[in-house]
Amino acid sequence: MGTVWAGRPEPGGPERTGGPGPLQTGRVLRAPVRICFVCSGNICRSPTAEVVLATQARQAGLAHLVEVDSAGTGDWHAGDDMDARSRQTMAGVGYEVPGHVAKQFAAELFADRDVVVALDSGHRRALLWLADESPDPPVARAKVAMLREFDPQLAPGEPADVADPYYGGPRGFQDVLEQIERSCARLLDAIAAAVESGTNLERPQQTESPPR
Repeated sequence: MGTVWAGRPEPGGPERTGGPGPLQTGRVLRAPVRICFVCSGNICRSPTAEVVLATQARQAGLAHLVEVDSAGTGDWHAGDDMDARSRQTMAGVGYEVPGHVAKQFAAELFADRDVVVALDSGHRRALLWLADESPDPPVARAKVAMLREFDPQLAPGEPADVADPYYGGPRGFQDVLEQIERSCARLLDAIAAAVESGTNLERPQQTESPPR
């Protein structure tokens, strides 16, 4: 059975949950930066983000800059391929989508990742709980970010969630892909800047509501 996170207290107390500002990744970022995208079952949102970021990096001549994988907070779909609707949506706009085997994120994986990117706030909470079970909780917690923090169309005060398309129709999968594409493009820029300057990864600052 998958891990049940609902109803658990906020991980580590309010002062330990992270917040806006630089991602203190535990070391100066150097290529390749190891990034793991995390959603619920690792069949829709997170494998989409994995393919998008890897594709954008390759097209920008930055394939050497990142190593990308994905995982889920639960094991409901462990061993499964990507959701056929996600695959179809991506293939329909020209992505080459490789085979995928879903897996569950575990506390020990923090040590082998530089940035762990949650697709919604529930995944972020689950990752922070897992971080508290890792050998170095402060370092692990500081690696957790949310993907839509990098979305240039995220309005101030808007939840930084990529909505779950699983129970919806084709439009939901298209919306998810568009949100992920925008966010990953800005995330890649931030990673490149951090590696070039030898600093931590900076979250973008949203100062006004962007055009839609």
